[in-house]
Amino acid sequence: MWRLSRQCLLLTFLLHFFLQTAWSLHALKQSEPPRKIYIVYLGERKHDDADLITDSHHAMLTSVLGSKEEALESIVYSYRYSFSGFAARLTKAQASKLRRLSDVVSVKENQIHQMHTSRSWDFLGMDYRQPNGLLAKAKYGDGTIIGVIDSGVTPESASFADTGYDPPPKKWKGICQVGPSFKAISCNRKLIGARWYIDDEILSSISNNEVLSPRDVEGHGTHTASTAGGNIVQNVSFLGLAAGTVRGGAPRARLAIYKACWSGYGCSGATVLKAMDDAVYDGVDVLSLSIGGTKEDVGTLHVVANGISVVYAGGNDGPIAQTVENQSPWLVTVAATTMDRSFPVVITLGNGEKLVAQSFVLLETASQFSEIQKYTDEECNANNIMNSTVKGKIAFCFMGEMLNNKQQTSYPDVTTAVAAKGGRAVILPRFYTETILQDDPIITDLDIPFVPIDYEMAQRIDEYISNGINGNYIPRAKISLTQTRIGDEISAPKVAVFSSRGPSSIYPGVLKPDIAAPGVSILAAAQIPYYKGVSYHFDSGTSMACPHVAGIIAVLKSIHPKWSPAALKSAIMTTALTYDNNGMPIQANGRVQKIADPFDYGAGFVNPVMAADPGLIYDITASDYLKFFNCMGGLGSGDNCTTAKGSLTDLNLPSIAIPNLRTFQAMTRTVTNVGQVNAVYKAFFQAPAGVEMVVEPPVLVFNKDRRVQSFRVTFKATRKVQGDYRFGSLAWHDGGSHWVRIPIAVRIVIEEIYSKIS
Repeated sequence: MWRLSRQCLLLTFLLHFFLQTAWSLHALKQSEPPRKIYIVYLGERKHDDADLITDSHHAMLTSVLGSKEEALESIVYSYRYSFSGFAARLTKAQASKLRRLSDVVSVKENQIHQMHTSRSWDFLGMDYRQPNGLLAKAKYGDGTIIGVIDSGVTPESASFADTGYDPPPKKWKGICQVGPSFKAISCNRKLIGARWYIDDEILSSISNNEVLSPRDVEGHGTHTASTAGGNIVQNVSFLGLAAGTVRGGAPRARLAIYKACWSGYGCSGATVLKAMDDAVYDGVDVLSLSIGGTKEDVGTLHVVANGISVVYAGGNDGPIAQTVENQSPWLVTVAATTMDRSFPVVITLGNGEKLVAQSFVLLETASQFSEIQKYTDEECNANNIMNSTVKGKIAFCFMGEMLNNKQQTSYPDVTTAVAAKGGRAVILPRFYTETILQDDPIITDLDIPFVPIDYEMAQRIDEYISNGINGNYIPRAKISLTQTRIGDEISAPKVAVFSSRGPSSIYPGVLKPDIAAPGVSILAAAQIPYYKGVSYHFDSGTSMACPHVAGIIAVLKSIHPKWSPAALKSAIMTTALTYDNNGMPIQANGRVQKIADPFDYGAGFVNPVMAADPGLIYDITASDYLKFFNCMGGLGSGDNCTTAKGSLTDLNLPSIAIPNLRTFQAMTRTVTNVGQVNAVYKAFFQAPAGVEMVVEPPVLVFNKDRRVQSFRVTFKATRKVQGDYRFGSLAWHDGGSHWVRIPIAVRIVIEEIYSKIS
C-alpha cells in the first residue's frame, strides 16, 4: 500500500513537472518577438550552381540565427535561378541584423497583393481565320510558353485541351506538381506545367473551399490564362450572351501555371517572387501577372534580364491620379479599355417611353409591367428595404441628396434585399455604370435583374413617377432581356473608369501605364460556384487587360524570337492607337468623360498587327536596367551614376516624362531599324503646351551599315509657372506605313518638390 502511494506521488510530481515545463515553454514562446516573412535580396547570382546558392543562403541565416537547424526552420523560399535571395521568418531585430551584412542589398517585409479581375481579339484585328494574317504568320504562337502567376487553373476546360499538339518545346524544364483534384494527367501538351506555393501563414488564412494544388477555385487564374493563350473554342456564350468563338491571344502557345494567389488571402509577395524564380528555370517566354503591387519588386528586373517579358495589370483604382501600380520601367504595365460590344436592355415605362441602359439581365422576372417602388436617398439601403413592402415590384432608387454629396449606395446589398423580399428588379443610378462589370460580386451573380442608369435617366423616371402620383395612375415599368450588339455604332475603345491612372508616384520620370488593352466584359474560361455547368464567364478589370498584352507579346515573340523584352515593349508602344474606331480621339471614362492622355492609357491602345512591323525600336539592355536600378537605389558608385531621382535621361524608354522642367532639359534616345534596310525617317512632333521642343537631327538615314541611330530632344519652358502636366508626342515617319510614335509628358515647375494638394 505504501509502495503504491509513493508511486502515485511520483507520478503526480512528474505530471506537475511536465505541465510546468510545458507552460514555461509556452510562456517563453509567447514572450518571443513576433516573426514575419522578410524578403532578403542579395543581387545577382555569384554561382551558376543553384544548390551552392541555396547553401550560401543557409549559411547567411545561420550566422544571424545561431544554428543551422533554426536557419532551416526559418527559411521559406530560396531564390536561386534569376537572382540570389531568400524569404525567411524573422524578428524585426534579426531583419535589422541581416541588413547590416555587407552582402545584403535589401531586406523588405513581405507584402500581400490582390488579384485585379470573345469579341476582344477581333476588335484588336487578330482574326484567326485570315490565312495571311498576323496569327498565321506567327503560327498562332506555337513554340512560345506563357507563364501565368495567378490563382491556378481549371485543367478540364476546352481552352486547355491538347488535341493536335506536339510535345512541349525542348527548352521546357518545368514540372506538373500534383495535389488534391489535380493529378499528373491534369497537365498535357497544351498545359505543360503547373506549380503551387503555400506556407503556414497562407494556410491559416485561406478560405475553406481552397484546394492545396494548382486547381483554381476562384476562376480568376483560369480566366487570365485562357485569355492569354487559350485554345480556339467555338460556339461559346454566357447563357446566350456574346455568342461566338472564344480564344486566347496566342491560341497555340503553351501554358505554365504558377498558383501563388489563394482565395481568402491574396498573393504573398514572397510566393510570387518564388514563382518568378521557378519560371526562369522552367523556360517561359512571357509572364502574365494580373495582381497588384505598388512597391518596387527588384526580382522582376532579374526576370527581364533573363530575356522574359513581364506583363502586369496597372490596377483598378481609377480614375484617381497617381494610382497606377507596378511602375518599374522594365515592366509592361497595362491599362484597361472598353471594346465595340455592348449589352443593351430596354426599360419601358407605363407611358410608353423607352430608356436604353446596359446590364446583364438574364431572368424574365421583370419582363412584364410591374409597379415601381421608389426609395429616396438614405431610404435606399438593405435594412430599410427589408422592412418595406416591395414584393412583386421593381425597386427604383432616386439619389437627390446623395448625388450632391457624391455618395453611392451598394447595389449588391440593395439587390439582394429586394430579391429576399420578393421584388422583381432594381433600377439604381450610378456615377459610372461601367463599374458594375468590375465589382465583386459581378452583376451576373445576382438573383434578380439589376440595371444601372445615369442620373439624367433617373430624373426622367422620377418625373414619370411624380406625374403618376398627381395624375392618379400607378407608375409601372418592365425590363427587357439583355441583347448583344457589336460594331462601329459603339465608340471604342474608351479607357475604363476603374483603370488606374498615372503619373508614377515611385518613378516620376517613368511614364506609366505603358499601354492599354480590352478589360471590360471579357468572356473567357472560368468555373465559378454560382453558375454550375457554365464554363465561360464575363469579368472586368486590368486583370483582364494584362493577359491580352501577354498573349500579343507571345505572338510577337514567335515572329521575332531574338527580340529583347524592351524591343517587344517598344514595338507595342510605338505602334499604339490614339484614335477610336470612328477616327475620334480615344476618350477616358470618369465622372466627366474627357480625351484620354498618356496617364490614362500610356502610349495608347495596343495595335498588334502594326506592332509586328514597327519599323524602329527603342531597345534597352539588361545592363542598362541594372545600372538604372543601382543608381536609383543608391547602390552605384563614382561616375557610373548620372541618374537623379525622377530623371531617366539615360534610359532608352519609348516614352518621355519630365516631372520638373524649370528652364530646359535635353535627353538622348537611340533607335534601331528593324524594317526595310534602306530607310529615311523624318521627325514629326507635337510639343506640350508651354514648351518649346527641338529634335536633332530631324532626319535619320538608315542602311546596312547604319542600323542604329541616336537623336537628341531638347525641351525649353516658355512659361515660368508652377504648372500641371502637359502632353505631346514625337513620331518618326518613313513616308510609308511606319509611324514610330512615343508619348511625352512634361510639367513645368518653379519649386522642384510641389504638391497640388491644398
